[in-house]
Order: sequence, then C-alpha cells, then structure tokens
Amino acid sequence: MRKVVNKIYQNNTIIYKVLLFLLTTVAIVYLFPKGGQFKYDFKNGQVWEYDNLYATFNFAIQKTDKEIIIEKQLIKENAKFYFLYNSFIQKEVLESFKNRLNLLTNTINDSDFNFYTSKADKIIKKIYASGFLEVLSEGAVPDENIMVVLKENNQIQDVPYKTLLTSNRVFLEIKNELEDDQTSYIKNSILNILSEIIKPNVSFDRFLTDKMIQLEIDQISYTKGMVSKGKLIISKGGIVEGEKLAVLNSFKSESESKVWTESSYNWIIFGYAILVSLALLMLLLFLQKYRIEIYNNNNKVTFIFLNVFLMILIQTLVIKYNSDYLYVVPLSILPIVLKAFFDARLGLFTHVLTILLLGFIVPNSFEFIYLHIIAGIVTILTVSELYKRANLFISIGQITLIYMLTYFAFSIIKEGDASQINRYYFMMFAANGVLSFLAIFFIYIYEKLFGLVSDVTLLELSNTNSKLLRELNETAPGTFQHSMQVANLAEAAANEIGANSMLVRTGALYHDIGKMSNPMYFTENQTTSVNPHNDISYTDSSKIITDHVIKGIEIAKKNNLPDRIIDFIRTHHGTSTTYYFYMKEKENNPDVDIKKFQYNGPIPFSKETAILMMCDASEAASKSIKTPTALLIDELINKIINKQMNDGQFLNSDITFKEIEIIKKVIKKKLMNIYHLRVEYPE
Repeated sequence: MRKVVNKIYQNNTIIYKVLLFLLTTVAIVYLFPKGGQFKYDFKNGQVWEYDNLYATFNFAIQKTDKEIIIEKQLIKENAKFYFLYNSFIQKEVLESFKNRLNLLTNTINDSDFNFYTSKADKIIKKIYASGFLEVLSEGAVPDENIMVVLKENNQIQDVPYKTLLTSNRVFLEIKNELEDDQTSYIKNSILNILSEIIKPNVSFDRFLTDKMIQLEIDQISYTKGMVSKGKLIISKGGIVEGEKLAVLNSFKSESESKVWTESSYNWIIFGYAILVSLALLMLLLFLQKYRIEIYNNNNKVTFIFLNVFLMILIQTLVIKYNSDYLYVVPLSILPIVLKAFFDARLGLFTHVLTILLLGFIVPNSFEFIYLHIIAGIVTILTVSELYKRANLFISIGQITLIYMLTYFAFSIIKEGDASQINRYYFMMFAANGVLSFLAIFFIYIYEKLFGLVSDVTLLELSNTNSKLLRELNETAPGTFQHSMQVANLAEAAANEIGANSMLVRTGALYHDIGKMSNPMYFTENQTTSVNPHNDISYTDSSKIITDHVIKGIEIAKKNNLPDRIIDFIRTHHGTSTTYYFYMKEKENNPDVDIKKFQYNGPIPFSKETAILMMCDASEAASKSIKTPTALLIDELINKIINKQMNDGQFLNSDITFKEIEIIKKVIKKKLMNIYHLRVEYPE
C-alpha cells in the first residue's frame, strides 16, 4: 500500500494532467449539440459535387423560416376582428334619459314629456341597432370596408365594420333626429342629456381576436409536400438552389434526427470524445515539446485548459440562446490573454484548436472557422505591448476590420453581388470589437487567481517610484544604481535575442533587494574607507553575502511580488561561489569546504534569468577596472561569462551558444559607452 501511495505521490503531476485532460474532454463533449452530422456539405448557389443523391427514406419537405414568417404575417393581416355587443346598455341609457327628463317637468307638460320620451327612445334604438363603438387604440382599428365579427352572448354574426357608429356619427344622428323640433331650449336640453348619457355598447375583444389568430397560426403546416424513398433529390453537377435547396435541407434535418437515436447515442458520444481528446492531446504535446516549462507547471496547464473551455462554453450558450448572435462572442480574447502571459505561438496554436472544436457547434462551420482563424492570426500579429493603451485600440480596430472584410467576401461569393449583405452583421462585429476590451479585465483577474504576470503588471512593477524600489534607493543607493545599470544591460541583451525584455528589466530592478538588510556589507554602498568585513571571519562574510538572496526572496514575498520576479532573485547567482572570501579562507585553511562559500541556487532556468546572471556579474566586475579600456572590458566579460558556462550555470536555460555570444557583444558595447573616455579640455 505504501509503495502505491509513494508511486502516486511521485507521479502526481502526470496524474493531475490526466485528470484535467479527461475532465475537460467530458465537459466539452457535454456542450456539443445532441444531433448527428450530415455527411454532405452544401450551400445555396454551389454546384453539387457528389454523386447523384437519392432519398433513402420517405420525408416531408420543410418550409423555410422565411416562408413560415410570410404565412404568419398573412394570417395577421387577414385576421377577423372580434367585438362584444352589450344589449343591456340600451335599457340603461333609456332609463337614465327618463330620469333626467323628469327634472325638466316644470318646463315640459305631460304631452311633451311623452313626445320627447318617444323621440329619445327612437334615437337610442337607432343608435344601438347599429352599435355604438368605443374608441379603439391605433393598432386595433381595422379597414372600414372589411367584415368584423359581432358577438352577443353566445351568438355571433359578421357585420360590416363601417356600420358601427363612432362618437362623431352618434352626435350627428342625435342632432339630425332633433332638427324638426321648434323649441330650441328643449332641443338643446334633450341634446345635452343624450350626449351625456349615451355610452358605447360595442367593445373590441382583443383577447378573443388574438386567440383566433393564434389558433390559425398553430394550424400552419410546416411542410409542403413529400419525397418518396428512392426519388432523385439532386444529380451530380446540379445547382443547389430553390426547391432543391429546400429538399436538401429537409433531407439533412431528417437524416440528423434519425442518426441521433437511442441505439447510436453512445457511438456518437464516443466519436465526439475521440475528436475532442485528439485536439486537447495536440495541445498537451505542443506544450511538452516546445513549452516544457509551461507543461511542467500544472497551474499554467490548468489556466490554458480553463480558457479553452470558457470560450467554448460562452459560444455554446450564445448559440443556444440565439444563433443570430454567433459573431458577438469575442473569441480574440483567447489569443490576447495567452500572448500576454506566454507567447504568440502558443496563443495562436491554442486559438486554432479552440476554433476547430467550435466547428462542431456552430452553423456554417467553414465560414466560422475561416473567419476566426484569420482574425486570430491578425490578433497575434498586431497585439503587442498591452501596457500601451493605444496599441490595444489600434489592434482591436484592425481585428474588427478583418472580421467585416471577411464577412463581406463570403457574402458576395454566396449571393453574387453586394445587394444582399446583412448590415446587422457589421453591428455584431463592432460589438465583438468592443467586448474584446474585456481582455484587460480577464488579464487582471487571471493574475490574481493564477499568480501569472502580464506586461501591464511588469510596467507597474518597473516604476522606480514604487514603494519597494524607493525604499531600496533610500536604504542602499549604491545597490539601486547597480540594479538600474543591470536592468539597462539586460533589457538591451533581451531585445537582441528576442527574449522578454520587459520581464528581464523588471527582474533586474528587484534582483538585489535582499541587500537592504545589511547594505553596508556590500561594496557599492560603502561611502567611507570603513569596511565591516574587516571585523568578521571570511566564512561569516560569505554567509552575509550569500544570504542576500534568501532575504530578497523573503522581502519579495512580504511585498507580494509575483513568482516570476522572485525567480530572478532566486537564480541571479545560481550555484556560484563568493570566490574572494573562499580564496582568503583557503589561505588560512587549505581544507576548507567550498560549499560554505556557495550560493544555494537554483541555476537560471530561462533565457531571461540567464541574461540577468551574465549582466549582473559583468556590471559588478566592471567596477573593479581602474582604467577601463576596450581590451580590458572585452577580456573581463569573456572571462566572467565563460566561467559561468564552464560551471554549468546555463544548462537549464534553453539558451544557445550563439545567443550567449550576442549577449556578450551587447554587454561589451554598453559598458564601453558607460566608461568611454572624454576629451580633456584645456582650462
């Protein structure tokens, strides 16, 4: 049992990668659409390049979405309007009129009262015989020449809409009926009473109208004919258009639904799993072969796999919500983020694999894949130095333009001209560009979650007004100046061999912060002739010198410096020795153990950390030359760097002899510029 546990512990990184690989594969396959894949690829207007296609089963021809929309629109345009007729309103109005007329009995005799009651009754019956319509909202007013349905209790009848009276026509009816009356006072009184008490008895029944429209819509047939088994669908060389396109789309839809049956479910899932696992395996193999430092770091591998899954998840959710928003998802964020933390090659490789996986999910997969791969390449080529805000704006503008140009090209190829281009897509690409700026937000979040470092953070850390560097300048001014010189040398060397210049410059600024603990024990900070090393043993002196690495790591962690910067503090002396104190101690004790005078390491494990080791040793040693000349500087730099190579300090740095020679030349040139002799001017 103990052997098994030890074996697991020894191989925990491999086991973790396997589990991460399996988990990511399962998660991505779960997101894939639950449907089969049609084995023929076709588009409107293209030539059918396959053999003659015959129907292998009976199927119905599906109507297109456009045809369904037109049918629904026709139903709404020709729909009948339903109105409710209230027969009780007439009795209420007549009764109300009699009550109001009673108030005028002091001015009207009985015979006139009966006359006007009869007159009003006639007017009211005439109005309500046709129907008095309440005011309708603007969208509910039908054409006056059409027939509408009038519903009274459970009885319905079709009547011309124009026979229903509106408020203006009711007023005219009342006025015309009272025209023969000679007594203006009585006439006006009756007119006022009727105008006040008459109210509509016909109202628009929106609920019933909408219900009847929906019933008709629900009865729409989504098919328009049948294709029998064995019938020729399209012959080789035929043009995919019109009715043939509709039949092919119907055949494709029916075929995919037949493929995705309960019996074939497991096989299709198995096929998806193979394809997804192959893509993820290629990513792992790429990391193992070309980015071994990333491959060995499970934190970084997890980060890359998480980003791939997140892009697929977001794109899947958008498609499930509405596939019309397909191009709103800013997939260019993936290469931007990966390039910010790692490099362009890894960013592009991961982006291409992600787009290929999304090809299983999206409609028009070839167009989608081509468009996003081109955009990804442009992203890698244009996005650089994210700490310069203008660069990101320009790059995203170029990416958006490429999206639009590529879509425009596809549109004119499919339609044959530019008249059918959907401008809505250009708005989506613009939205895509705006959303791409979220890359800055993601970079910030990932730095906190995964402890990664981007150029933006490096720029902030390299600010010499930062708290820690100000403290270094005040506590150990000589060390600060030394660090500035080393940073300039390292940055120039990194630029020459294509290393990360921003990273190595920032690392150089912080590499000696451990000297703040005992600044006067380091030569560059000694402003007087007093040397504290004279009062202690050579062993103790060596320990104080070598301990500045450990103390630097402690200070860096206390100030929350990223691990990538701490790596420069940890490795800038590698496993070298404090040679001066070792030789002095050896004079007194020939059997002295050299390990007591040796730094704990580790040795540099990247080009950047190797550059810092060379520049740090070279700059420090150059101060020992009393009268600098080109020959002396050349010999000194060769001697120092060759000794570091012979001691095996660069074995893990993935740096070539050619690159080391280039770094030597840069250091020599820079030091000559620093120590160049000036012309002695006469007094």
